[in-house]
Amino acid sequence: MKKPYVVLIGLLVLSLMFSSCATAATEEPAAAAEAAQVEEAAEEAEVAPMEEAAEPFRVAVVMPSAINDVAFSQSMYEALLFVQEKMGGADAFDFVYSENMFVVDDAAAAIRDYATQGYDLVIAHGSQYGSSLQEIAPDFPDTSFAWGTTVDTFGIPNIFAYEAASQEGGYVNGVIAASLSTSKKIGVIGPIETGDAKLYVDGFKVGAEATDPAIEVSVNWTGSFSDVALASEAATTHIANGADVLTGSAQMVVGAIGKAQESDVLWFGTQANQTSLAPSIVVASQVYHWEGVLQEMIGLINAGTLGGQSFTLTLANGGEVIEFNPDYALPDDVKALADSTVQGIIDGTITITLPAAE
Repeated sequence: MKKPYVVLIGLLVLSLMFSSCATAATEEPAAAAEAAQVEEAAEEAEVAPMEEAAEPFRVAVVMPSAINDVAFSQSMYEALLFVQEKMGGADAFDFVYSENMFVVDDAAAAIRDYATQGYDLVIAHGSQYGSSLQEIAPDFPDTSFAWGTTVDTFGIPNIFAYEAASQEGGYVNGVIAASLSTSKKIGVIGPIETGDAKLYVDGFKVGAEATDPAIEVSVNWTGSFSDVALASEAATTHIANGADVLTGSAQMVVGAIGKAQESDVLWFGTQANQTSLAPSIVVASQVYHWEGVLQEMIGLINAGTLGGQSFTLTLANGGEVIEFNPDYALPDDVKALADSTVQGIIDGTITITLPAAE
């Protein structure tokens, strides 16, 4: 008597199973289609930004010394890092460099090689590279080149030029140096009488003598930007002659600073902040900030102007800054004099008259 109920229950179970299978079979293709649409949309979302992304602005730089020389090359390297961060990283601004290119022929080969690789801007960071750039740039009319320190573009439309009015910071350093010297003797170690090095030395000498006419400023030109040994020898000679304050320019000055530290002689830096080399004797440094120049050149290149213009760093435009060593106890009256001198140069009440070229 129970069998008909068993059969009936079995039929009901089978019916539910077939119904469930039919529903699953109907939903599976819909879910699969929906998943496929989601996956396709995700792929499109990933591809679109890559297709729309702009190529980074590419810069190549040839430098005469190391990027950590605490002088000329480091000033440019730090400016490049600043611009890269400002523009959003390497995806927007990419740069490469060749350092320690003190042999001009090697530097020229590197400049030409970078130009063949299609960089947007090739920078020859050294006045010794001018003749090489004058020869190379016309061969690559679609590439921008820049060099310094100078204002000479040679009349070539794809060359920018840049310089530092380093006589301004040199004058300020000279004023401070004359105020601190007790021996009334100051020694200057210069590399080669050209570019920002000569401007700095001349400005320093004028500033020191304007502050104290009794000051004796002796200048020694080594004839080299990179010879550390010659700079050391020049510093030793100045100290032996009674100098209690020294200054100098170019990457070779690390040797001179070492000798100054040994004899507890004060030092004034230029191009980069040199406090880290001798915190006990460095008083102040004129620091170059090339980032503004770089940003102007990039804007011009992106707008279609590949060269033909020159740029100058000054105290007024912030391209040059006097940075004091916080660990050196500079007397308040001397610091006030330094600040007023900077302001006087900026507002034009102080005129720096450099000696006429011989």
